[in-house]
Amino acid sequence: MSATPTDSPHPPAAARQLPHTAGCLVCGRENPHGLHLDLRVDAAGTVATDFSPGPTHIGFQGVTHGGVLATVLDEAMVWAATWAGRRFCLCGEMTIRFRKPAHVGEPLRFEARVTVARSRLVTTVGVARDAAGAVVAEATGKYVPLPDDQNRAFVATLVDDPTTDEAARVLRAAAAGVS
Repeated sequence: MSATPTDSPHPPAAARQLPHTAGCLVCGRENPHGLHLDLRVDAAGTVATDFSPGPTHIGFQGVTHGGVLATVLDEAMVWAATWAGRRFCLCGEMTIRFRKPAHVGEPLRFEARVTVARSRLVTTVGVARDAAGAVVAEATGKYVPLPDDQNRAFVATLVDDPTTDEAARVLRAAAAGVS
């Protein structure tokens, strides 16, 4: 695994905020136990989000639980796969390598991109970096696009939000078969 998707720890200047569903563990605003993260996608299809783990995300004292890091990497990679094909996907396989501890309170940047997109399988890479740009964790994932009916049903659950309307409109149009 290489520490890509981008060489810079800083976000691109222009990016669309991706929509969310109410109860999602990572992005859902109505999930009381959720992380409530905003994910963005740039023109190249790289998905990014920022996350500062808190005391409720501890694995060992002061160190963020690896499962929390894996969850955010999965979310970034599934959104990269989803955006690339304009169809929601589910994770079929994910491999993660932890490079150094992520400390509670330390801001992290997560980025993901698609490496191969086929009609039945989308392959992604993701990376989490600390504020200095050092790789904390990196992952690869294989994502399976949902069938049309399931995709339409999932798209129907996107929350209306002015900050995500542009990206939601693209996904709704794709689900409806509108170019």
